Amino acid sequence: MADFYPYVIASLPMLHFKMKPPFPFERFLEVCCPLIPEKDFQLLRTLPQPEQYFEKGKRHQIIQKWIEFDVALRNELVRIRATKKHIEPAMYLRPDSYSGSSLAPAIMAANINTSVLDAEETLDETRWKALEELATGHYFDLDLLITYAYKLLILQRWENIRSADGTILLEQALQH
Repeated sequence: MADFYPYVIASLPMLHFKMKPPFPFERFLEVCCPLIPEKDFQLLRTLPQPEQYFEKGKRHQIIQKWIEFDVALRNELVRIRATKKHIEPAMYLRPDSYSGSSLAPAIMAANINTSVLDAEETLDETRWKALEELATGHYFDLDLLITYAYKLLILQRWENIRSADGTILLEQALQH
């Protein structure tokens, strides 16, 4: 398969946090499929989600960095929530090797927010900024497509939240 990263990336619309996604994630994959190598397409198609972070296997470097960041963010959230509930966080923490800047300020900002949606938005904005940092220096390569894909998934998540029936969400939340 040909390697047309410059063409694919140049044809993708810019993404901005909180915007409506320009297309679904599946459409993004359809655009990429004929223009990038099969192994790279499979990597995009199977980007690890949080429940898959600890599966064994070697990962692409930018995906590994993303996982390290996201696990550290989630661990910091656990620490703050556990402290608030006066429980020991150790049993809820996952191993992490993140060595970036402290995530505590972002987590604190999300935690003090009285709106659950606004708190989640703060967390996703922190994730978005981390993806921006990971993309720095990558212009027409697989790493940029990976960060683009994760951003698109964030936008799609928020589109699902905005279009969800509030009554159904409330009923589901009350049942758990």
